[in-house]
Amino acid sequence: MNGGNRISTQETADLRSATLAAEAAGWRLDRALAAAIPTLSRERLKALVSAGAVEVDGRQERDPARKMKGGEAVSVAIPAARPAEAEGQDIPLDIRYEDDHLLVVEKPAGLVVHPAAGNLDGTLVNALLHHCAGRLSGIGGVARPGIVHRIDKDTSGLLVVAKTDRAHAGLAAQFAKHIIGRRYLAVVAGLPVPPAGRIETNLARSDQNRQKIAVVPPPRGKHAVTHYRVLQPLTRAALVECRLETGRTHQVRVHMAHIGHPLVGDPVYGQGRLADVCKRLGFHRQALHAAALKFEHPVSKEILTFESPAPDDIQQLLIELGQA
Repeated sequence: MNGGNRISTQETADLRSATLAAEAAGWRLDRALAAAIPTLSRERLKALVSAGAVEVDGRQERDPARKMKGGEAVSVAIPAARPAEAEGQDIPLDIRYEDDHLLVVEKPAGLVVHPAAGNLDGTLVNALLHHCAGRLSGIGGVARPGIVHRIDKDTSGLLVVAKTDRAHAGLAAQFAKHIIGRRYLAVVAGLPVPPAGRIETNLARSDQNRQKIAVVPPPRGKHAVTHYRVLQPLTRAALVECRLETGRTHQVRVHMAHIGHPLVGDPVYGQGRLADVCKRLGFHRQALHAAALKFEHPVSKEILTFESPAPDDIQQLLIELGQA
């Protein structure tokens, strides 16, 4: 690379070269690069330009907004991905699908998704770092799995995880546009009336308890929409399907409690409903399972659909509530 602060060959894992298309005339450099080198996201390329890792016609260029003429020869020096701060751990994974770009995993209840205060290891990310060791191209320059959505520790079910920067950007864009299909199974206290409906509120952290999410009046909070329908009436409860139009923290749990039918076993929003049944079964989590996931593969553009039946503990809960 020409100029100061160059990235040495020892630090560079990959050097990509391309010629910008004629139609790139008038485009910003980062946009033109994203079209010429589609394996990297535009945000990643923007950061690489600012870091001095890009040459245009043999000259270092640090301005991602520079307008292109079209036809320029460009090269990008991609640094070796830095090790993630979290460490890989040999934790069993139930992988439903995997390719070079992403994987779909079924998370059991009790497993935290991402390391955080109080849960620095033993998480899904630690397990993925071990499983994918040497096969992560780097998300934003760090060798880590790309977590584009999460489910609570005590919620079970399906998660899609990116392995490359391109897959991460593509999946994140689909989540932002609310076009990822997500369906949950929930066991709720009581029988919702009507048996199907649309719940639309704004959600924000509770002023009284920062660990809780609360329904708040606009313009506070974030817009949240859940579509529900009763699948199976039970004694004192019901099995409900919840389809997410948005994906906010604790959305299903808060919305079902908001209409008077909290999830059975929910320690935060459950209001102690059906505590006798939970105690008898030793059921100590919210009865919520991420049962279906549908999205467009960000690279192949294939529509992928995955389904997962309710795990044994929820099945046993349904049996108990069906005859309680």
